[in-house]
Amino acid sequence: MTYTIEKNEQYALIRLAESAIEGEVPQDFEALSRVLFREGYSNIIVDMEPVLSVDPAGVSTIRKINRQCTNEVGLLVLVTQNDDLIEFLDTAHISDLTILPTVEEAIDAVFMNELENDFRSESDDEYDAGGSIGRDEA
Repeated sequence: MTYTIEKNEQYALIRLAESAIEGEVPQDFEALSRVLFREGYSNIIVDMEPVLSVDPAGVSTIRKINRQCTNEVGLLVLVTQNDDLIEFLDTAHISDLTILPTVEEAIDAVFMNELENDFRSESDDEYDAGGSIGRDEA
């Protein structure tokens, strides 16, 4: 698999240089994602600009990586403007898969997800502490 990777504190950005996710590419992609998870990255952005097709093994790999990101309270974001590819991935029924047209929007989505997670954990902390926020004591 030919790619470049940029690592940031909040996410890893993989820029694929492949025209298809097929053959050895799905296995290599899954192996790379395992390394990223071990390094603590639960947010993965994949710039799929040159990708024109994904075979069944590729769909399975995307599904696995998406599930792993979700389990780690992170986000897998695929970046493409290829309408045929977007339609194909939509019909693959990968639950909660995020597909956006630009890397900038993907980065924004990661930051929004982080904020939502922080907000949720603060709300859980308040609830666990027995706070009475939102209750009238009349």
